[in-house]
Amino acid sequence: MAGHRRKVHARVYGNVQGVGFRAWARDEATGLSLAGWVCNEADGSVTAEIAGLDEAVSTMIERLWKGPAGALVSKVDVEELETENASVGFRIVA
Repeated sequence: MAGHRRKVHARVYGNVQGVGFRAWARDEATGLSLAGWVCNEADGSVTAEIAGLDEAVSTMIERLWKGPAGALVSKVDVEELETENASVGFRIVA
């Protein structure tokens, strides 16, 4: 459906910290006109909330499986969220 909005919570596992994953994710999401945030987790994973047009969100999820140079992604868990109250812009959070 054209114009359908989607919001997801994604958790990326593997060698995803110390490789520029958050900055890469921010740049990829911005290029896809997505909103949300990305952050490192204490267990070594990276978490992101991603909102935007369905096709762009799906593209971003596909890209999370690859990550930046140096990343080795072993798993990406995705949970669908309500699309209300979507954020504006994409940022790195602590």
